[in-house]
Amino acid sequence: MNKLRATAAAGLGSLLLIAASACGGTASSSDEASGAKGSFEDISAEVKPDDAAIALLPADIKEAGVITMAADLHYPPTSFLAEDQKTPIGYNVDIATLLAQVLGLEVEVKNVTWDGVIPGIAAGRYDFTATNMTPTPERLEVLDMITYWAPGSSLIVQKGNPEDLSIADESICGKKIAVMTGSSQQQDYLPLISEDCEAAGEEPVEGVNLGNVESALTQLSSKRLDGVFSDTSQLAWAAQQQPEAFELLSPQYVKEVGDDTAALGLPKDSPLTEALHAAMQVLMDSPAYQATLDRWGLGAGAISESQILR
Repeated sequence: MNKLRATAAAGLGSLLLIAASACGGTASSSDEASGAKGSFEDISAEVKPDDAAIALLPADIKEAGVITMAADLHYPPTSFLAEDQKTPIGYNVDIATLLAQVLGLEVEVKNVTWDGVIPGIAAGRYDFTATNMTPTPERLEVLDMITYWAPGSSLIVQKGNPEDLSIADESICGKKIAVMTGSSQQQDYLPLISEDCEAAGEEPVEGVNLGNVESALTQLSSKRLDGVFSDTSQLAWAAQQQPEAFELLSPQYVKEVGDDTAALGLPKDSPLTEALHAAMQVLMDSPAYQATLDRWGLGAGAISESQILR
């Protein structure tokens, strides 16, 4: 390609190794059976309500005692369902629970399809979302966003990489690659890769927009796709769970639109934004933040300071 938008960044190998070890669990148990590392009860027991953050809460939310978090629960290990197919689990579920604790509230997690999350937030049906969204200009037109961790993007293929693909060169050009509808990979990064393909005289990538990673992996395993381009955390977890079916490729993709930081999303000019941002920083300043990332094998994605983006 004219621009190689991927690199074997320092520490990538350890990131993938850590991410690949994450397994499912519940937000209210030790998760020993499912493989999540450590007990969420132990982590949450150390998180106390913060008076300064609580003081920023809107009166109606403080009185109700509940905030709602919308997420598509098909994205392990950050947002998915436990084996009972009822209980929300994952890093994003844990972090939403802890944010509510800091604010002296309860959290209700609503299972919403990925492409319905932003419209639902913008319409005020949910208070916020924790779904690994990157803060693109389009999203900032309708959302307030609060940075909270730094995931990456990668390509997963069939075991053995039969097409000899890489996200870093022309081998991906003309191939059928799935991305999730509404994701940054679909909206920004795959079009950039296709531009590089065309500039090199190659066919653009044939993007296939799908609703969630699980359906994409199903199509990949049945050889209807050449690869899936999505968050590293989700794909590393899938490769670890089904090592005979999938292979996660390195290097990761380096995002040139925005950065690798994911952000919570709230309705534009939400009265909850300042309180949720304060609660997020309280968590980041405590051991609970790193412990929660580590619990799901995502420790390399920690950031030290949360920012409000508008």
